[in-house]
Amino acid sequence: MNVERSTARGVAHYPGIPAPAPARGRLLLLLMSIVLLASCGGGDAVRKPAPSARVAMPRAWPVVEPADPARANAVLMRAIGLVGTPYRWGGNTPESGFDCSGLVNYVFRDMAAVQLPRTSRDLASSGGPKVAVDRLAAADLVFFSSGSTVTHVGIYVGEGRFVHAPSSGGTVRLDHLDGPYWAQHYAGARRVLQ
Repeated sequence: MNVERSTARGVAHYPGIPAPAPARGRLLLLLMSIVLLASCGGGDAVRKPAPSARVAMPRAWPVVEPADPARANAVLMRAIGLVGTPYRWGGNTPESGFDCSGLVNYVFRDMAAVQLPRTSRDLASSGGPKVAVDRLAAADLVFFSSGSTVTHVGIYVGEGRFVHAPSSGGTVRLDHLDGPYWAQHYAGARRVLQ
């Protein structure tokens, strides 16, 4: 394979990247990428279990096939592609930055033609059916609370990971649901793509 391909000749921007695989293959490729990110510093090297977590996280994350794998894959690819985008309260585009619900709204509108409520609290109280933590599928929404109020939302990507826009001064990133803070504040999930 010629690794020195030129972008001036209209060849792929990233030499050596194969052509897109079918949707099912891309989902597997995505899950493998998540594992690679975790091993390359995309997450804590050693994650300790959350003390007094409100919801018991699975020891092994089951792979649950999404109802619509093609749309779920499109949502995941777009969301993961936005990792590194700056956080901005009220932001809802890659150019302006994202807050948590702005990221969710942008990705689902852009990739799945789904209109969602704007705030994390409204997202948690409307939409699709609730999903148990051990039945999460790619592209499900995961919620976190402070007290009894939902204050944060992310998009589940598989293997216990989710993508979200966490806080002021940060960027869109991948995190582990069973990380100490997230497990302790986990407030449930909903399935948007059915």
